[in-house]
Amino acid sequence: MSHPILFLRSLIFMLLMTIATLVWAPMCLVFSPLPYNQRYYLTGLWNKFVINAARLVCGIRYQIKGAENLPDSPAIVLSKHQSAWETIFLFYALPRPLVYVFKKELLYVPFFGWGLALLRMIPIDRSKAKDAFAMVVEQGKKRLASGQWIIMFPEGTRSYVGSQGKYKSGGARLAIDTGVPVIPIALNAGECWPKNSFIKKPGLITVSIGKPIPTTGRNSNDVIQQVENWIESEMRVISSPGIYSNNKVSNSLEAATPDSA
Repeated sequence: MSHPILFLRSLIFMLLMTIATLVWAPMCLVFSPLPYNQRYYLTGLWNKFVINAARLVCGIRYQIKGAENLPDSPAIVLSKHQSAWETIFLFYALPRPLVYVFKKELLYVPFFGWGLALLRMIPIDRSKAKDAFAMVVEQGKKRLASGQWIIMFPEGTRSYVGSQGKYKSGGARLAIDTGVPVIPIALNAGECWPKNSFIKKPGLITVSIGKPIPTTGRNSNDVIQQVENWIESEMRVISSPGIYSNNKVSNSLEAATPDSA
């Protein structure tokens, strides 16, 4: 497909997403008096719209492998992070409401921050890593007890296609401290929705869900190593041929999230 067509399709998609955000953010305020599960579902309709718009306009399709591995119990989700696509998709696609751990500055983003503020997420101050992690554990226990799952990206930031960021042990430590298993997720969303790229490319994204990894009585470094081994091995299965042939290493240049705590 020619570059001008890709640009035009990406532009139409961006306009649709922007309009949807401007319309739906004020609606989130209308939803605020509703019970949490209803509020989460209605807010997530924005996510569903964006994913469907990406499919219809940009040709970005998806498939899910390993859905049967998802437990009906509290868990920490640790996912590969290549794109904004998965932060939008996983919000509504997983069977339990998700709690994202994110930098508190996002709450100040007009429209987008409004929705975040209503959804029991865990905003943290990345300049105070130790205090931030203690708060994540405290809030995380409450969220897990109320039936939510916590999702973190152990690489701390999006990695470029074919590369691997440094896996940080914060998510594993949280799972150990809260006594729940880890669900590893591999995905190749960056092939269609690349990091720092306006152009969206048509293709099939595979979201592969691994079996829960137990954490009771284990060391966080051992747990995160098992998570890393599974995700990166699975990435070589689900990614397009040749992408990992150069054995690229970490490209993480951005500041770490609380996963580095």
